[in-house]
Amino acid sequence: MTARAEQEVLFANDAFYRAFAGRDFRAMDGVWARESAVACVHPGWGALAGRHAVMESWASLLANPRSPTPACRDPRAFVYADAAFVICLEELEGNFLLATNVFVREKGAWRMVHHQSGPTADRPAPEAVRDDRGPLH
Repeated sequence: MTARAEQEVLFANDAFYRAFAGRDFRAMDGVWARESAVACVHPGWGALAGRHAVMESWASLLANPRSPTPACRDPRAFVYADAAFVICLEELEGNFLLATNVFVREKGAWRMVHHQSGPTADRPAPEAVRDDRGPLH
């Protein structure tokens, strides 16, 4: 694993959370793989398999003004050749979910093939919780 590949995967992960928080379906669509099989497990939902089902779920979530807008905290990337995953905490109004985001390299770019998040008792380290002004104490 190279530091560059790890940074590229973390950038792809950030793009996912920017699309999610910005309720930007077009950006979300661009994050997900087009050539590889995809799946998604939203908290409390059953497993969704196939690009059509996964993107339909995101269209519904992003169009709903009451859907959450999580912030990614403490992301850690693990890269294995042309596959990688990120584990992170999703902060939702002071509560946290543990998420796993899986990526593959398609045509030179990292694309998401799986997202799953669910409840956790974990909390980020204080230095991992930030806002626009820097670390929170």
